[in-house]
Order: sequence, then structure tokens, then C-alpha cells
Amino acid sequence: MPLAAAARQAPVGTNYLRHTNVEEKHEKYKRLLARCKGLPPARTAVAHPCDESSLKGAVEAAQLGLLVPILVGPQARIEAVAKQCDLDIRRFEKVDAPHSIASAEAAVRLASEGKAEMLMKGSLHTDELMGAVVKKDAGLRTARRISHCFLMDVPALDRVVIITDAAINIFPSLEEKVDIVQNAIDLALALGMQQPKVAILSAMETVNPKVQSTVEAAALCKMADRGQIRGGLLDGPLALDNAIDLTAVQIKHIDSPVAGKADILVVPDLEAGNVLAKSLTFMAHADAAGIVLGARVPIILTSRADSVMTRLASCAIAFLVANARRQSASKAVA
Repeated sequence: MPLAAAARQAPVGTNYLRHTNVEEKHEKYKRLLARCKGLPPARTAVAHPCDESSLKGAVEAAQLGLLVPILVGPQARIEAVAKQCDLDIRRFEKVDAPHSIASAEAAVRLASEGKAEMLMKGSLHTDELMGAVVKKDAGLRTARRISHCFLMDVPALDRVVIITDAAINIFPSLEEKVDIVQNAIDLALALGMQQPKVAILSAMETVNPKVQSTVEAAALCKMADRGQIRGGLLDGPLALDNAIDLTAVQIKHIDSPVAGKADILVVPDLEAGNVLAKSLTFMAHADAAGIVLGARVPIILTSRADSVMTRLASCAIAFLVANARRQSASKAVA
């Protein structure tokens, strides 16, 4: 059965990203893309798409109906790349900007004015785009801490796992981790997960006052019990093996509804998250689609090294988040 047909016939609330068997590479991402079928595309400000990877990624996502790109940057350079790569961009809106920083600022302005539902990083540095996003007068900041999530498609696992935060917050405080966890839960809910299981990672599964991450893990779990974090099921501290492997859980006699079945892995700091994500990518042949949350619009972060499927998955993740926000706004108006 085609993926789109399978998505239409699946029961409401089905987690399209979970499966009972080890699957072929990209199968989980393919189901993610299938879930986007039939939904109206999101207008997306693409900041400085001045190389083949970024411009082609936007065009391919548009062809799949995920987004309607607004190409923001030096028009002559963008058109030259399109001609060189045989990409037809005539039907796309363009906003001229002289350089990368100006492109980032113009793209952010489109989002803050409600003319774009998503932002997408082109061939500029991440800090150039994020610098424009976090400016106080840019209009995209919310009460939430901005954080990054990797949606990892690991061939050996029966599900995707979300890793956060491995790209933005270096040494997050307990208060900042509350937002990091909530952002990840909201992402999981937008992707169709029901009460996602959240593992707060450390080097051990017991609270040790000498290891700060274990103390913060325990505090986060209690905060969830008190309704300060909503929508997910939290447990921690948990070591990585106890978070994802049921055999390890059984050997260590850990009684937990999250252990061995985690959907979200919350790392202690950026270094740990970066090592974990890259270890899965380069040693377990995983793909890592990325998104930034906590701003008024979802932000698609892609790398020149990303595969076509990973770029499209990053777009699909942001698209589903934007669609969830549309639905929430519609309910609020009703």
C-alpha cells in the first residue's frame, strides 16, 4: 500500500513514526512525509539560499507540497545558482537582500509580520540566522527558551527518537531545561505521538548529589508531576542504555514506564547531546533532521552535509509543527 494511502487509513492518533520491526533506512522519515499529504503548504521565508544544497532543498520541499518558499537574499546570486543547477524558481516570490545578515533580518521580518509561517536556513551561518531571530525588537521571541531538537532516524531502533538540546543551549540551567523539555514534548505531540515518553539522561539511574544532572533530572520529573511540564511522561535520571534498551532495564530491575521506551532523550548539556547525535549519525548510520523551537515560528536548520531525505524530513517536521499551531489557533478563535 502506498504511504499516503496508509496514512489516510490509519486510526486517529496513530504514531506514524513507530514500528514493531527494524526497518530500512529512511522508512520512518517516509511515513513522516506521508503524514503531511493533503495539508496546505506553509509559506516559508528561506534565508540566503545561495548554494545548491539550500536552494534545491527548498525547491524539493515545495514540489512535495510542504512549503511555499519565499527566497530571501541577493537575487542575482540565487538566480545564478538556480540556472547552474537547472532549478525552476520562476513561480517563487523573491525578496532582495544584499548579504547574509540582511537576508536573515528580512526573513525574520517576514515571519514577524505574519507573511511566513516558517523560517528556513539557507547558505548562511546558523548564528547569523539565530542572531536575527533572538533580537528583542525582531518580534519572534516568546516567553519560552529557544531550543533545538534532532529527530533521529536510527535504523536499529523501532522508532524515531528526539534528542534535545544538542545545538543551541550550552549549559542549560534547570529553569531553561523546563522549556527545553516542553518544546520537545510539543514537537512530539505535533508529530502524532500520544503522551511521549521523556528520559532525562545522566550517567546513572540514581540521584547522586555530586552529579548535578541527576538532581536536575529528579526535579524535572517532580515538576511534571505538579503540572509545570505538560503533555509527556517523564522519568530520570536514566543512563542512555536504560532509556532505550528494554534488556538493560530488565537486567538492572528498573521499574519505570519510560525506561527502555523513551521517545525523547534530554541530554545534560550541548556537548553530551552533540556527541550522542553524531555518534548515532556516524557509527549507527542514523539521519538527524533538525528544528529550532520556542520562537513564534518553527525554524528549519539544515546542513550542507544533509542527505535529500534528511532535508525533506526537517521541512516536514517544521510543517507539522506549523500545522498544529494553525489548528490550535483555529480552536482558540472558535
